[in-house]
Amino acid sequence: MKVKVGVSNRHIHLSMEDKNILFGDDYILKEKRRLSQDNNYACYETVNLINGDKKIENVRVIGPERTYTQVEISKEDASVLGINPPYRNSGDLTNAEEIIIESEKSSIKRKCVILSNRHIHMTKEISKEENFKNDDIVSVKLSDNTIIDNVHIKISIGDYPELHIDTVDSKEYKLFTGDNVEILR
Repeated sequence: MKVKVGVSNRHIHLSMEDKNILFGDDYILKEKRRLSQDNNYACYETVNLINGDKKIENVRVIGPERTYTQVEISKEDASVLGINPPYRNSGDLTNAEEIIIESEKSSIKRKCVILSNRHIHMTKEISKEENFKNDDIVSVKLSDNTIIDNVHIKISIGDYPELHIDTVDSKEYKLFTGDNVEILR
């Protein structure tokens, strides 16, 4: 089965409570552009990530709000910040790294930084047709026959199946948003 690639840059998902602290009570996030999966959208709002004297600015907020705050960065970003977050599936903040999240209005400290596992979003219907279960681990084959292992299946709401990788994998494998890969079992 072939799927498209989506390259995911550093971003943050905010809980309602943390959004209100950072941007003001009852603040409404402003949609910049719709993303392809899970009814998510990139917002105009950004925050800074701070660890001691190390800082990454203009980290994009992804809406809508979630029940938890989560920062997803790359290994390169982690090195810049001097932290060592674990690889996790979205929503699993076990042993997540602590970071200060700063807006123009306020700042908060949270244990919420992870490196996102490579994953393929697919709908329930497609997963049933193709016999995949949530969190199955597969490999993908690139057009040059390179194999990428340890890719998690994520059953979700979306327009189409899509492999999500970070910017480090994008550079290493020379993969770009819109490229196609083949799922291997």
